[in-house]
Amino acid sequence: MRIYDYKKIYDALLSSEIVSLLTKIHEFKGEQNLFIEAKCDVLTQLVEIAKIQSTEASNKIEGIYTSDDRLKKIVRDKTKPQTRSEREIAGYRDVLATIHENHDYIPLKSAIILQLHRDLYKFSGISFGGTYKTSNNVISERDAQGNETIRFQPVDAWETTPSIEAACSAFNEALKNDELDPLIVIPIFILDFLCIHPFNDGNGRMSRLLTLLLLYRAGYIVGKYISIEKLIEQSKETYYETLQESSIGWHKGDNTYLPFVRYTLGIIVAAYREFSKRVEVLTVSDMSKPKRIEEIIKNTLGKITKTELINKCPDISQTTIQRTLNDLWKHGLIIKHGGGRYTSYTWNREND
Repeated sequence: MRIYDYKKIYDALLSSEIVSLLTKIHEFKGEQNLFIEAKCDVLTQLVEIAKIQSTEASNKIEGIYTSDDRLKKIVRDKTKPQTRSEREIAGYRDVLATIHENHDYIPLKSAIILQLHRDLYKFSGISFGGTYKTSNNVISERDAQGNETIRFQPVDAWETTPSIEAACSAFNEALKNDELDPLIVIPIFILDFLCIHPFNDGNGRMSRLLTLLLLYRAGYIVGKYISIEKLIEQSKETYYETLQESSIGWHKGDNTYLPFVRYTLGIIVAAYREFSKRVEVLTVSDMSKPKRIEEIIKNTLGKITKTELINKCPDISQTTIQRTLNDLWKHGLIIKHGGGRYTSYTWNREND
């Protein structure tokens, strides 16, 4: 079985680039903690938005969809899931809520991973929920012509339990060393988890849930307010590329974790930056929704699309966003570029 030595892996990752990313995250964390203490009442809205976006995005990466209206109702537990996709979405919702509310009491253990996987499938009636794979699996991909190729061969089924236990042990042992930053140790473990690929289904979603759990336990709770899963979904091509690059030679211990660690830290930095932007808008007293949209466009250098505005303001309806865009354009405050689905907007700085 492969040897899991996280201290050795860690030492090989301390490049100037990685240290710079760590420094940025530590600074952002301090700023966020100060804001939470001073303005905790403002953040309820961000939490609700992040729950919806995280549940949607993590399932969307795996091809699991429902309508926007149904998704919001399921996440808010206002309706019962009707399809297999909706049942899996409801399971993700509940595991996410468990992690949000109880992360301090959920240690990283094989038994805990199995319980979370069981809850992920609790509405699906699927027998393998909460059990490791009983037959060998592969990670494959299909090209545009429909040809399937094997991208990675995970560990054999018989080796799954001892592999997960060894990886959990290596992770927990590494965190006992105060010199090792959890921000590096976490993506090391997540990559190993994905290479072990312990379940028949749900490995990707479990990896993202475990990422949140481990970040929260380490004190990095930005994922409660900004959807890390959404940021991954928006950059999923890079996500898969770094997974592929970091998994080459994994079985022999010859792989490099750098691409995946760098990508993960970049996602965390992006989440903190987005948090700063959103709270800046939310804390402006008595700012109306149209005014928020106006300020976002005004503070954007270059073009911005309606879709990007929707992503930045998920609490504002598309109707309100479109009406505001029309009003701003009519009064010459913004410039419209292109047409149809390719329409974008820039602030008319001639008026400044």
